[in-house]
Amino acid sequence: MSGTGTKRLVHVVLDEASIGRANPDVEHERAIAIYDLIEENLFEPSGDDGGPYKLRIALAENRLVLDVAHEDGSPVIVHMLSLTPFRRVVKDYFLICESYYSAIKTESPSRIEAIDMGRRGLHNEGSELLVERLKDKINVDFDTARRLFTLICALHWKG
Repeated sequence: MSGTGTKRLVHVVLDEASIGRANPDVEHERAIAIYDLIEENLFEPSGDDGGPYKLRIALAENRLVLDVAHEDGSPVIVHMLSLTPFRRVVKDYFLICESYYSAIKTESPSRIEAIDMGRRGLHNEGSELLVERLKDKINVDFDTARRLFTLICALHWKG
């Protein structure tokens, strides 16, 4: 179910102070995730029917900050989620991404595919955790959660 009406994001920005510089692979991942997220998403803050929405994602004191506003900039809500539940899956995801980026340069297609399957599995695990953590706060579909999880990881990548 994709948001084609008002229950959707139309603008997403990552807080520059939280991100730091990154290598080209990471910058590419960030750009694709933001583009894909804006192209197709379902995003519905609980108790608000006034979308579409703008989202600013940041990190503050080991918390994920989701600053949601209406398209005109008027504030909707700021949700702060502890990053502790995400720590293991993000760490494992980074490790497998490093293996993947290394493998695509030298490994056989079957080895690359095996690593990529593991990478997708961890990505799905992080996405499911995000859906669970956002429950009763922001309604998102699984594809939206996957793209948001990529952006959460992007806030940790320093390159």
